[in-house]
Amino acid sequence: MRNKKWLTAMLAATFAIAISGCSSNDSSPTEPAKTGNADEASATKEQDAKPAPVTFTYFNATANKDIDTNKTKIGKILEDQTGVNFKQEFLVGDLQTKIGTMIASNEFPDVIQPDAGIDKMLDAGAFIPLNDLIDQYGPNIKRVYEPYFNLMKADDGNIYFLPFSPLVGEYKPNPTIDQGAFWIQNRVLKEAGYPKIKTLDQYTKLIADYREKHKSEDLIGMTSLTHDWRFFDTTNPPNHLAGFPNDGGVQVDLTTMDAKVYGDNDGTKRWLQTLNELNAKGLFDKSSFVDNYDQYLAKLTSGKVLGFFDYGWQAQQAFNTLNKNGNDDLKYFPLPIVFDENVKDQYLDPPAFVNNRGIGITVSADDPVRIIKYFDNLLTDDNQKLTRWGIKGENYEIDDKGRLYRTAEQIEKLKDNDYSREVGISYYSYYWPMYGQGSTYPDGNSVDPGRQPEVAQASFTPEEKDRLTKYGVQTYAELFAAPDARPWYPAWSIALEQGTPAQIFTVKQTDLQKKYFAKLVLAKPAEFDGIWNDYVKEYRKTPVDEYEKTMSDEIKKKVAKIQGK
Repeated sequence: MRNKKWLTAMLAATFAIAISGCSSNDSSPTEPAKTGNADEASATKEQDAKPAPVTFTYFNATANKDIDTNKTKIGKILEDQTGVNFKQEFLVGDLQTKIGTMIASNEFPDVIQPDAGIDKMLDAGAFIPLNDLIDQYGPNIKRVYEPYFNLMKADDGNIYFLPFSPLVGEYKPNPTIDQGAFWIQNRVLKEAGYPKIKTLDQYTKLIADYREKHKSEDLIGMTSLTHDWRFFDTTNPPNHLAGFPNDGGVQVDLTTMDAKVYGDNDGTKRWLQTLNELNAKGLFDKSSFVDNYDQYLAKLTSGKVLGFFDYGWQAQQAFNTLNKNGNDDLKYFPLPIVFDENVKDQYLDPPAFVNNRGIGITVSADDPVRIIKYFDNLLTDDNQKLTRWGIKGENYEIDDKGRLYRTAEQIEKLKDNDYSREVGISYYSYYWPMYGQGSTYPDGNSVDPGRQPEVAQASFTPEEKDRLTKYGVQTYAELFAAPDARPWYPAWSIALEQGTPAQIFTVKQTDLQKKYFAKLVLAKPAEFDGIWNDYVKEYRKTPVDEYEKTMSDEIKKKVAKIQGK
């Protein structure tokens, strides 16, 4: 059930990052970076000392091309400021095997972003405590992360890694949709006269009507993604349809903060019954339950799929291909679909701090001080513009009102992964100490270029702009309701201790859903209720009560920590 949404903003392929990059406001990109609000004189003095060049090693447990940071434009500027270069290695093969090999040998790169292997790294004592280093050498780290220190501390009181989502300044939601939505092909909306669609029934009827009129085209009404850990793409929709954001496997009451599973509730039954009815009418893609991720993306780019639910970051590869192909009719439009008219959608993320992923310094590092100083130097306003927006005059411009923007040509160039790597944006826009994606600079500009309205609008084609105008908006996000405040968000980031009933439940739940969901969707409609009852009986044999209690307790603890209690 757990949406790997932290990946999202994560890949240079996502829309928000595919158009990201930056430099300082008016200063030369090679001059020492200015701090945001902390100890500027001290930082500048240290930079002027020009310490001897050094290269550290950095293992990043995601996919990219290995490179030395100083081989990129941004990395070279940062090396000129600090004397530090990083030899970056990215994951090839199985993550747990890679992490296990490091732990067994007790030999690590200097810096690691271990992704889902972070618990193993912590359990093995692979990271050094950062508390004293931050106190002595991290004024900007303090400025950015101090509000979250209580959430970042392990049980022993130490901070072992720096997460990627601290909010700095005013929160800005993404004007494009990189999170959940029900997507529909533009040609379906066009033929129907751009109707306002809110409910699941309206959405599926629109698809059914279009398919009926185009029987000879061999179209797929709806498809879904079930492959491997991406199975949440099929289990999460009833949560969103009921008006909840992606808290993982639970729905959390705003007032009591009690967490309830929805894996066997009426909403999930209603969702699966809808897919069952679509399947009976030949409108659902049966191979959804056997296709892998690549096959799923290929179907989306084929132009044959009329609708689907997915998270924007996960479908972005397909969107990029469709954009490149240029046929506007075959591109997709995001809709905040809910079960009933009176339900308020909550697809847009509220401000969030994900504290179970981050970057740490390992016990193998010979010079943690140089590394922490490099991290601190990254966390200046100027360097956050450099790493997120790129080079002024090359990757972005500033208008006479001080607003950062990108030309259509700059946006298009940065869609090229090789060019984005050459600049360094695909390496520095995530997985380093950073301002969270919803953050803003003191001048009011968005830290993440994808959240800058001027950038989003400049990236839209004339057809997109015209279609948005028909719906009375300028950006896709305006179609969605504003998110309610949820101080614990996201609940899926709460780590569950291995072997506990709560953790065992998450495994059993996934196993049951993979066993039963295909049966439920592909069954004859008359057989649906019987199979559903069998599923619920099996589901309730799992430690579901312990899971709900644990999640409720941990959510309340997280909120108490945030509030300093």
